[in-house]
Amino acid sequence: MKSTTELKDIASQIRRDIVRMVHAVQSGHPGGSLGCTDFFTALYFSIMEHNPSFNMDAVNEDVFFLSNGHISPVFYSALARSGYFDVKELSTFRKLGTRLQGHPATHEHLPGIRVASGSLGQGLSVAIGAALSKKLNGDKHLVFSLHGDGELDEGQIWEAVLSAPHLKVDNLITTVDWNGQQIDGPTDKVMNLGDLRLKFEAFGWLVLEMDGNDMDDVIATINKAKGMTGNGKPVCILMKTVMGKGVDFMEGHHEWHGIAPNNDQLAKALAQLPETLGDY
Repeated sequence: MKSTTELKDIASQIRRDIVRMVHAVQSGHPGGSLGCTDFFTALYFSIMEHNPSFNMDAVNEDVFFLSNGHISPVFYSALARSGYFDVKELSTFRKLGTRLQGHPATHEHLPGIRVASGSLGQGLSVAIGAALSKKLNGDKHLVFSLHGDGELDEGQIWEAVLSAPHLKVDNLITTVDWNGQQIDGPTDKVMNLGDLRLKFEAFGWLVLEMDGNDMDDVIATINKAKGMTGNGKPVCILMKTVMGKGVDFMEGHHEWHGIAPNNDQLAKALAQLPETLGDY
């Protein structure tokens, strides 16, 4: 079990990977990736029982689905740093012929990727299907999924939110990145989401809230969510994060949803992010 200090060191390196990957091709989504780094670090280096040798069917292991696939930089870095593929492959991000496409895809057979994502709104439906499959197969492991708060504008999400309690999908932990920002601006101005906790509870979910940029709170809350599974209801974690977390000039600004830093901005970002595991 890694200590909080070790996890924070991993998170710092993943954040370095994110800004370097996006800068190298002047394309990608750094804001949400940086905000969700602590979550991915906790999940892949502490919480989940998973096997980097990679079984597509995820038999006898926990499984994760990224629904808001545009934050692929953090996903790719977490996978590489936890042993799914060579860290050096991060240098191919979004380049011609790469397995690390802008949105994760399955046809290149990149280890750790079980579903193509990027068409927002679909991931919860996939996660529910995987969770039902585990129940049918007698597999006691859990399914995790991550979604953006802006993604909740998609109607398919709410169809899935309705179906999970009806089907008693109680081996599912769904997390919403509740950073209040999406590509066109603050979520409360683009499409006000209202009281998300009351909404999920009204649909029959068990709901927790956590500070997604506090490693101790992330670990404690996800472990608490694990303890709530198996009781006939799915679990939702509303995760408060700061878009662009770790890079001061990016923090809280929706403009960094999908733009890359220039050379000067990269240098400033890296100066704030200690190199702990070695750059690729």
